[in-house]
Amino acid sequence: MPDQYLPLDRIVVGDCIEIMNGLPPGSVDLVFADPPYNLQLAQDLLRPNNSRVDGVDEAWDKIGDFRAYDDFTRSWLTAARRVLKDDGTLWVIGTYHNIFRVGTILQDLGFWVLNDVVWRKTNPMPNFRGRRFTNAHETLIWCARDKSARYTFNYEAMKALNDDLQMRSDWLLPLCGGSERLKQIDQDGKPKKAHPTQKPEALLHRVVLAASRPGDVILDPFFGTGTTGAVAKRLGRHFIGVEREHNYVELARERIAEVKTGDSSALVTTQSRRSEPRVPFGTLVERGLIQPGEVMFDPQRRWTAKVRADGSVISADSRGSIHAVGAAVQGAPACNGWAFWHVVRNGTMVSIDVLRAQVRAEMSQA
Repeated sequence: MPDQYLPLDRIVVGDCIEIMNGLPPGSVDLVFADPPYNLQLAQDLLRPNNSRVDGVDEAWDKIGDFRAYDDFTRSWLTAARRVLKDDGTLWVIGTYHNIFRVGTILQDLGFWVLNDVVWRKTNPMPNFRGRRFTNAHETLIWCARDKSARYTFNYEAMKALNDDLQMRSDWLLPLCGGSERLKQIDQDGKPKKAHPTQKPEALLHRVVLAASRPGDVILDPFFGTGTTGAVAKRLGRHFIGVEREHNYVELARERIAEVKTGDSSALVTTQSRRSEPRVPFGTLVERGLIQPGEVMFDPQRRWTAKVRADGSVISADSRGSIHAVGAAVQGAPACNGWAFWHVVRNGTMVSIDVLRAQVRAEMSQA
């Protein structure tokens, strides 16, 4: 369905199930959901000095008993699965109060769990009564639409974000605070949190960067004060926000209006080699980057091979591809010819993989 049929970069006010059921099927690339946790605290949380902890005690978090919560969860997840593209993914975040029930229903509906990610909070709220461990984490479940689905995962971008180390499934990030935390003035004239569970933008930055591409459509059915929309806009993605609390909607609109999208060159994420265009060795010969009859060397100049017009190479005792001949001259079972063979350019040894990268860059620009 064309994008013009979607309320792109808008906040739709109303019930998330009803609104999602009204969207075109298979129209969304990514769903991020921060549903009600259904805490239903039996009494106020108090600090040792008897001051009240500003916890979650909002009407929207009170669903009912477990059966009612399960019915609600099954309904919104069914609606979310309907609007997801075949290669789309869903992220849902929760705590021990609800995440296990959500996970069961996800699997019952046919979603395929890819990872559970633990958000470890650097600054969690203490357990003031000292009767349990401090709740220092929340859990995100990341899943594909079904078991066989192909999906977006920007592995190299996550690695780059993590100082060139493979990104793990435990993320150490602080709670939302400081200037990022939205505030309102209460009836006593004092500033208070505008939303009790506002998520940090750093958390959504990882989710959006990991599992979507610029221009993708990201749906948040529990939009709140618009963290998903703010991050999506900054990273060059479209968003659809659904929120029923008018107070949050106004805050989110004001917040997102101030966000600027980065320039297109800055939004490109590092791609894996597997996702890059395939460039056969013969292409380098066709393009004149390597000439027929030119001699290639290994890095130590122990072996040589001559290039032929059809992209095959020949050594003293063998002929074939750059990989086969590279393996043959070494007496090895296999060889990555792109890394093994070099040519001389301006008196310097240059890997033929550098020449391949040049062709790939030109193809990407085209």
